[in-house]
Amino acid sequence: MTTPARPGNPRGVYDIIIALFCAFLLISNVGATKLIGIGPSWPPVLPLVFDGGAILFPLTYIFGDVLAEVYGFARARRAIVVGFAISLAASLIFWLVDIAPPAPGWDNQEAWHSVLGFVPRIVAASLAAYLVGQMLNAWVLVRIKHRFGEKRLWVRLIGSTVVGELADTSVFCTVAWIGMVPAATLLNYMAVGYVYKVGVEVVLLPVTYRVIAAIKRREIDDAPVTR
Repeated sequence: MTTPARPGNPRGVYDIIIALFCAFLLISNVGATKLIGIGPSWPPVLPLVFDGGAILFPLTYIFGDVLAEVYGFARARRAIVVGFAISLAASLIFWLVDIAPPAPGWDNQEAWHSVLGFVPRIVAASLAAYLVGQMLNAWVLVRIKHRFGEKRLWVRLIGSTVVGELADTSVFCTVAWIGMVPAATLLNYMAVGYVYKVGVEVVLLPVTYRVIAAIKRREIDDAPVTR
């Protein structure tokens, strides 16, 4: 095992990773307000349904993997909590702006409301899914690492994503959309979203390997730990 660099390390990139993690999370939350359908739309064939957040959201799990792998569960959890707090603050601010009376002559209230006037269940679904999914992702990765050591990085990266994304997708889709869209569309949405997100993790695995290795070289003191 190796020892994490001191928190005060001026070369550290922990704060940069958190900033990217939170930025991608906020962008994804806004993008998730639109459902996208690709492909034919005649019965019994249905288009592939996913939301706009799927474009960037899988990368938050890669950042979560990097945080848990390099810094451990405690510091990954801190980043997850920061992301949760920022998402909650953004939702509250969007809500306050939405209910504020528009200025005379400003005719875009309906457009604003349709995009950023999140209904309470969407906010609850997003926050609950994010918290459960990211915590499970970090916890599973760290548990696998404790079990097998530094080897088999691909197992913990993919294994943690399989568990975390399953929880995230199930919670969000169920809380946000059940009863709002047809059952077939909901199941399509859940399956496509889950397979896509895990697929992105697998495709980007070589990139994740290199990023983790680079950050470890920058952040980790090579002196062995005495246990």
